[in-house]
Amino acid sequence: MTDLPGEERIRPTPFVEALSERYLSYAVSTIVSRSLPDVRDGLKPVHRRLLYAMRLLRLDPRSGFKKCARVVGDVIGKYHPHGEVAVYDALVRLAQDFAARYPLVEGQGNFGNVDGDNAAAMRYTEARLTDIAEALLEGIDEDTVEFRTTYDGEEREPLVLPAAFPNLLANGANGVAVGMATSIPPHNAVELCTALLHLLKTPRAQTEELVELIPGPDFPTGGIIVEPHESIVDAYATGRGGFRLRARWCTEDLGRGKYQIVVTEIPYQVQKVRLVEKVADLMESKKLSWLADVIDESTEDIRLIFVPRARNIDVNLLMETLFRSTELEVRIPLNLNVLDKDRVPRVMSLRSALSAFLDHRFVVLRRRSTYRRIQIETRLEVLEGYLIAYADLDAVIKVIRDADTPEKEMRRRWKLSEAQVNAILSMRLRQLRKLDQLEIRKEYDGLTIELGDLIKLLKSKARQRTTIEVELKQLNTRLSESEVGKRRTEFATVFATDEAPLLEVIVEREPVTVLCSQKGWIRTAKNHLTSDVDLKFKEGDQGRFTVHAHTTDRLLIFATNGRFYTLSCDKLPGGRGFGEPVRMMIELENDHDVVALLVHKPGQHFLLAASDGRGFLVNEDDVLTRARAGKQILNVADDIKAVACVPANGDTVAVVGENHKLLLFGIDEVSVQPRGRGVILQRYRDGGLRDVKVFQKANGLSWRFGERTRTFTDTRPWLSKRGQAGRLAPTGFPKSNKFGIY
Repeated sequence: MTDLPGEERIRPTPFVEALSERYLSYAVSTIVSRSLPDVRDGLKPVHRRLLYAMRLLRLDPRSGFKKCARVVGDVIGKYHPHGEVAVYDALVRLAQDFAARYPLVEGQGNFGNVDGDNAAAMRYTEARLTDIAEALLEGIDEDTVEFRTTYDGEEREPLVLPAAFPNLLANGANGVAVGMATSIPPHNAVELCTALLHLLKTPRAQTEELVELIPGPDFPTGGIIVEPHESIVDAYATGRGGFRLRARWCTEDLGRGKYQIVVTEIPYQVQKVRLVEKVADLMESKKLSWLADVIDESTEDIRLIFVPRARNIDVNLLMETLFRSTELEVRIPLNLNVLDKDRVPRVMSLRSALSAFLDHRFVVLRRRSTYRRIQIETRLEVLEGYLIAYADLDAVIKVIRDADTPEKEMRRRWKLSEAQVNAILSMRLRQLRKLDQLEIRKEYDGLTIELGDLIKLLKSKARQRTTIEVELKQLNTRLSESEVGKRRTEFATVFATDEAPLLEVIVEREPVTVLCSQKGWIRTAKNHLTSDVDLKFKEGDQGRFTVHAHTTDRLLIFATNGRFYTLSCDKLPGGRGFGEPVRMMIELENDHDVVALLVHKPGQHFLLAASDGRGFLVNEDDVLTRARAGKQILNVADDIKAVACVPANGDTVAVVGENHKLLLFGIDEVSVQPRGRGVILQRYRDGGLRDVKVFQKANGLSWRFGERTRTFTDTRPWLSKRGQAGRLAPTGFPKSNKFGIY
């Protein structure tokens, strides 16, 4: 093809095919070579190359430090042809004791802090490996792992490290690739070793058993995990989930009933300065009106002071408000998406990840033992030649002195190999002493015993399991005896707390009027407005809902898709403008509209109804949700839509259809459900349900007639059982078939 003219070498390719092929190559490169860690050593390529380059620079824990610029230069020059900033950032993170649970690099100089300050330039900082990093590299020169040529073909680098330390789960990892991501929180290495030992003895151990040994993550910055045990087990079983992590706090008595709250540990990866700024902003906007001051007294240890305004405020309630409104509580995701031994990305369970590490240790042990066996066999061959030479030393010397080709003569006479002959000919005269002969015999006997043990080890799975068990126990002992091995993150149970009191503490209670226009623009106005107030809306728009509420109230929105949405009144736009579209605050499709807008009143019920005449009662507490997508309560399908949501304050239900027929029946005939389609309220030949109302039969049925309200007391002709067709509405009932404002 290279001999063809330029035009003939051009191959026409559809643009979509060419783009797909190149994007796929980019995606695979990003996934395998940048973003996802290997399940065996828990490292991404840049971290692996950093540790390997530092080892070649002899930066072991017992040597001196070298400039980080030297390390970064070697890495980007030999192994990792990327920007120096990215490589140095990776090096810095490996050295930060607040970012890595078990730092792999020991830094000297400014490597940043928990406030989010950056590290000093790499020309000022120095680094060397830690003992943990040395354990990851242990045996790398003994053919324990595969190597490949580097990008320029001049050097060789390991595909994976031998990893005598469970680094993936111990230090965790984060990364975003193309179409996938990984998020693995750090864990306690002592607990990991205990779980690995249990898995060695019980290979079929289930996730529940392993969670008893590894109860959850262990973050370098401590904190308290408040995730339910069932959720933790499910997350580890599937490889996906999350953990709620809170700051550690206590109270200090100031005397005379006064106290202050002291935070001593903040959640993982939360910047302290940003946290303090967030609290200060909430105080300034009066979202934390109960808080008088926040003071940062931190030195090397975290110490944040929160001063309440009054001594009689419940401290637990105050902390709940802080947890809900600031980063004193965060959710740490778990997405155990890693590269397996075949370099294929997949989401693993806790058991699978631990098993993959053990399988890797078995491979490393066998390869290391095979390498050692070959070395011993080669050495024994040489030592055997030495012993033969010592046994007939005079004859050997005579052959060397007299023969024209002593090599051939020695091989023929004593049946020696070429390696043995070369070793004998290379011996110095001083090695011919009797003492040296005894040392060689001692070395030969020792290596023979070691070779026998290695052969037994390579043939026996049980011996291999025992060897790995001993290694894990030794690692467990070393970690247990050190300060770094102690668990830093504890567990606690959080009891359910009603959100309404929290809102009342966070927000000052003030009267407001919620206004929602026909086109869905929502806003609040101060105080409870009366009907004679002139309200302004956008041109071509008009008012639809006017609700009296307070800033601490929660607003319930019911839409034609049968979903409920919840908004906090204090979050609604105020001022003199026209507000904001409600669709920007909730995920409401364009082909659906708002049916009702009501203030939440705990313990009460709503009557829901759809256009097909079905409906049911639902508890208001069951419809609350924090999700922007809302909560599906009334199931609708095809052309059926939700048409009504009214408070169930009364003993009788009034239903009117599009056919102008009215039906009344007792509310006890309607079932209470958390969700569903409900029961048939009224039947129709043509059209569907138009409106419903719940009222007290003794007070009569009322409806709006223009600006007036009419009450109809003789309701007996329309009283019947649920599910009937009903009778035509009485004279004077609105032709719109709507009861009006309830």
